[in-house]
Parts: sequence; structure tokens; C-alpha cells
Amino acid sequence: MTTTVPAVYAFPELSGVASAVADHVLAAQNATLFPTKSKSKSSASISNSHSSGTGTPVQQAAHQHKRFKIGLSGGSLISVLEEGLLARVDDVLWDRWDIYFADERLVPFDSPESNYGLVKRKLLDKLPADGPRPRVFHVNEKLLDDAQEAADAYEKMLISGFAAKDSVKLPMFDLLLLGCAPDGHICSLFPNHPLLREQYAWVAPVEDAPKPPPRRITLTLPVIYHAHRVTFVVEGATKTPVVKTIMERPEKGLPSSLVNEAAAGKVSWFVDNEALSGVFVTKKEYKIQVPNKKKDEESAATTPSN
Repeated sequence: MTTTVPAVYAFPELSGVASAVADHVLAAQNATLFPTKSKSKSSASISNSHSSGTGTPVQQAAHQHKRFKIGLSGGSLISVLEEGLLARVDDVLWDRWDIYFADERLVPFDSPESNYGLVKRKLLDKLPADGPRPRVFHVNEKLLDDAQEAADAYEKMLISGFAAKDSVKLPMFDLLLLGCAPDGHICSLFPNHPLLREQYAWVAPVEDAPKPPPRRITLTLPVIYHAHRVTFVVEGATKTPVVKTIMERPEKGLPSSLVNEAAAGKVSWFVDNEALSGVFVTKKEYKIQVPNKKKDEESAATTPSN
């Protein structure tokens, strides 16, 4: 395996990670919903121009028909999104979002282990009650006792969402947001597991996860590789050893290293300094891409006129 270095953005504290990840998500949202050939026009200005009824017919058509398809993993990533996105809630076009899950533990939704349950409690339930809502595609709670049936049903859901009109080999998410556990697993793809060699299924069952709960479903590596953008969000000193291995020893073949290699040029890492302590990697400076509409409006309201 050759050494492929992804874009790595590091921040002194978790709040910086949350703010940058939220901005990164918004930039991906706007780039998806408002495609433009103009390099000089920012994603934010495109969004604002459409909301005021302007914009080219192409931009308007994109707004009317295109949806932002995002895949989420669970764990601490959701807390990062809670902090970052809820602070930018006015910039999120929730009614244009299709939220899928990169993996799911086959437990009841009210379990603290449920990725959907976590997203619902920390994010969805905190959106304004009378505001726009995303479409959310979660595992069928009636199929929790059968991983194969649950995986098949979720794959059919993906086929309906990504290939309803066309025959496609793989779904293409606009953005996949993933974490990385201390043991090196991403989604529910564990190091040295046979599923790392799966080439055809979009969604696979897991009956023998080495970390509880053992029964899960997960997106496969080919689906992850095919995403338009893949973003890892990792924080805390407990992640330092695995991040060091991923970045410095890609030949070890950890799942994240495989993604860094196969999806080269599409992968970003957002980490805090603790997770990157002692790791030899080139860090990039993150520059805000989407101005905060709410802060801009508040600033304009409090600035005295001459």
C-alpha cells in the first residue's frame, strides 16, 4: 500500500472541531444543492440568492429537485454535530436532507447503543418544532433479531433512494461522516474482519462484532469509497494510538487506512490536538467556507447606522 495523506485539520479543543465540522457539512450541502460553474460565487451566496427568489434556472432547478444525501455513523460524532449544527441551524436546509446511517447496532431505538436513537435525541428532537425536517432512513425496528434480513431491507431502502430511476453499481453519498474507534473499526467494519473483503453488497450483516452489541448492519467499503466526500471526526487522547497507526503505518491495513487510500482526494479528518499528539502528519488550516447567517444578521441589527 502506498502512503496516501488525507487532508487533516486539527484544533486545540473539541469546540473548534464542532464548529469546523458544521461549516464543512454546510459547504457540502450548498455545493450539492446549488451547483454552479462560477468559481467566484460562494456556496453561501448561492444559497442566499435562491432564498430571495433569484439565481439561475439551473440553480433553482437544483434547489427544487436535488437532495443532500448524508450518511452518519454514531458515537461521539453525534455530539460534535449537536454542538456544531445546532449553532448554525439557520444555515441548514433541513427539508432538503436525506439522512442515512453508515451502520447501526441492532438494538431498540430507545437503547443508548442505537445510532438512530442517538441522532434523534441529540439532534432531531432539538430542531424547532414548527421548522423544516429532514427525511430520515433508519433500520426497521421489527428486524432487530435478524441481521441478514435487516441488512437486506436497508439495502433495498438505499436502492430506492439512490437508484430508483437508474441502474447504478453503487450509491454515491454527498457526504459520509464517520468516526474511528480506539480499536480501529469504522462503521461496523472491524480490523481483519472478512467483511473488509466484501465487494458486491451495499449493506452487510454483522453477527460477530468483537465489541458489543455483536449484531449490527454496516455499509461496505466499496460504498464508502464511492462517496463524493468522506470525513472522519476523531477526538480525545484515547484515539491517539490508532490515529498514529492510521497515519504512519498504512500498511497495517486498518479500515480507515484503506479508505484514505481508496478514496484518495476525497477524505478529510477533523481532529483535536489530543488525538493527534505525537502523530507525524501534515496539518492543514481550515478556512470557513459558509458565513454564519445568524451571526451576520445579529451583527447587522446591533451595528449603529451613521
